[in-house]
Amino acid sequence: MSPPPVAAAPIHGLHHFAYRCRDAEETRRFYEDLLGLPLWHIIQSDYVPSTGEYCPYTHIFFRMTDGSCVAFFDLGDDVAADPSPNTPSWVNHLALRVDTVAELERIKARLEANGVEVIGVTDHHVFKSIYFFDPNGIRLELSAQLASELQMLEESRTAHARLDDWTRRKSEWRAQRAAGTVTAPLKPQRNDRPEVAERAGRAGAKSGG
Repeated sequence: MSPPPVAAAPIHGLHHFAYRCRDAEETRRFYEDLLGLPLWHIIQSDYVPSTGEYCPYTHIFFRMTDGSCVAFFDLGDDVAADPSPNTPSWVNHLALRVDTVAELERIKARLEANGVEVIGVTDHHVFKSIYFFDPNGIRLELSAQLASELQMLEESRTAHARLDDWTRRKSEWRAQRAAGTVTAPLKPQRNDRPEVAERAGRAGAKSGG
């Protein structure tokens, strides 16, 4: 007789997200002095508690207003994490929330005044964002929500059906790729941002591409 299924525990929010950093003080200056996230906690040890392996580290945490943290490991060798060789630089990123678009614009001006290159403000319809890199090459996004909780609830009701459709089409694409009848990447069944493609097309036409 199989044991009864174990229920999932409720997950209430983010505790922390951790990255490797090149230098703890350089990282502190960026996150505390520039972005305004206070240095909240520090852990130092020679051995990793989860694995027991020897790897001296300093682990620093910066706190957000909801109590969650973004954290970093300085391994004492002045080496930053390598980017993923098979992933575009815009894919892996940490997105943090602010209250208003006006705050996004103010933070953008502050970053640019301190020599940080910023992309945006970018319109995602349900929120707006700016993008930039920290001293470790980590891509950060700051976002201000536009859509209401009711709008997001309505959109959530179609999420499973849309993912199921993508999964079915991806299965067909895998079979076609294995048969050698397709080489292009799979495009989504729906384009939620048609204006981006239109802008890219106009830019290509102007450049003669």
